Amino acid sequence: MRALLSVSDKRGIVEFARDLVTLGYEIISTGGTLKALQEASIPALEVSSYTQSPELFGGRVKTLHPKIHGGILYRRECAQDVQEAEDFGIKPITLVCVNLYPFYETTKRTQNFDEIIENIDIGGPSMVRAAAKAYKDVLVITTPDDYASTIEVLKTKQNTLAFRQEMMIKAFSHTAQYDAMIANYMNARFCDGFGKQMFITANKVFQTRYGENPHQKGALYAFDDFWNNQFVIIKGEPSFNNLTDINSAVRLATSFGSACAVSIVKHGNPCGFAMKESLLESYCAALACDRVSAYGGVVAVNGQVDKTLALEINKTFIEVLVAGDITQEALEVFAPKKRLKIFLTKQKNTSELFLPNDCFDFKHISGGFVYQQSDSVGDDEVQKAVCKSTKTATLSQKIDLEIAYKIAALTKSNCVAYVKDRALVAIGMGMTSRVDASRAALAKAKDMGLDTKGCVLASEAFFPFRDSIDLAAESGVCAVIQPGGSLRDEEVIQAANEHNIALYFSGVRHFLH
Repeated sequence: MRALLSVSDKRGIVEFARDLVTLGYEIISTGGTLKALQEASIPALEVSSYTQSPELFGGRVKTLHPKIHGGILYRRECAQDVQEAEDFGIKPITLVCVNLYPFYETTKRTQNFDEIIENIDIGGPSMVRAAAKAYKDVLVITTPDDYASTIEVLKTKQNTLAFRQEMMIKAFSHTAQYDAMIANYMNARFCDGFGKQMFITANKVFQTRYGENPHQKGALYAFDDFWNNQFVIIKGEPSFNNLTDINSAVRLATSFGSACAVSIVKHGNPCGFAMKESLLESYCAALACDRVSAYGGVVAVNGQVDKTLALEINKTFIEVLVAGDITQEALEVFAPKKRLKIFLTKQKNTSELFLPNDCFDFKHISGGFVYQQSDSVGDDEVQKAVCKSTKTATLSQKIDLEIAYKIAALTKSNCVAYVKDRALVAIGMGMTSRVDASRAALAKAKDMGLDTKGCVLASEAFFPFRDSIDLAAESGVCAVIQPGGSLRDEEVIQAANEHNIALYFSGVRHFLH
């Protein structure tokens, strides 16, 4: 039996090779893999010695040889193939273990295009595809995660067609993702990110119990390692809907750096947010915005949940708590809550929440998808907003304007957000008109017994008419921020001056459909 080992990711390769030798395999290897095996005193034959053909062009050509690809590809059940193999001295290779040059890692490390080009693997994908195509006779392994199961299968003589088929699927997925990665990088570098084709690839993290509804299947797929390594499941099983709500809640709670921010989300939309001096104060203020909607919602805490905060949270039924960290005492408080799910999203040496910032965004539509750069509120977008009114906002009002503006930008359009003393006091979202969103928000605030006098207002898009400003004045709004750009901007500015409201135009729209 003959195995070809050539890997860039050398985790576990020495132990894997040692087990293969014990099972009677002859090892053929190349480059760094061969060196690692030789240093571990594992017998292995260099590819160039095996093929009697030297490596060429600085290693660009080494495994591209009939003795390698012929040994993988010839059909064992085909008499003509067997005869040709014998005539040309081609011996069978029955196991191929290959993973590819670190193209992605190279693009993250350098912008040197020559170095990036050299990290495009040629021989590796060719061997993987060949072995996958020949899966009826050849076992192909592309990840160290499968070494242990492979050795167990070989030891117990369970190298079945079904197992080889499973590895074949992984192999074709491996090369497909690799090629997609290269194509996307070239499109990003030379076509402004929008090439003739776009490839979206991700790795399966886990299957969810179902999708949005019980009759739909669902799963989580990840672009990078965040959901595998930095999303920590403390208690409960995340559902499809939990994951989308967690995404919304954490995006909002992390929009203000290390501030003590708490967001509450229900069905993808914020129903509470506050940024006070402590997490406990922030939670209480966020909950006050809409206690009814918060029931069964998702709470994101930008910091560590301690016992005191846990006791407060425990007074209300929430389905999901996601935080940067949590104390053992807090976990003990939550222990009797059987339906509460607890997750962490964390980085090393910090207790703040964390979420990757993808540079692109896409939405499925029937027959395809629309693709765009990701939206975000610029670091100085609010600070650079232009005052259009006679009255200007105070420093504390400007802080509230930034909070309201970021909430509006992260909420489904049409949206208006009312903030007072760094806490959300009213919000209307997903309405077909902006004035309806305002009315809905203010009606909810009234139901919650919240005083909107002295609050600020933000809209993610321009006010098309002055009616929203008139309504804001009735509710006690003292400052407004919006992008501007309406044909009736002058009427809106006039209304703000009539009501002695500070009005700012950011110049940037943040639709979220």
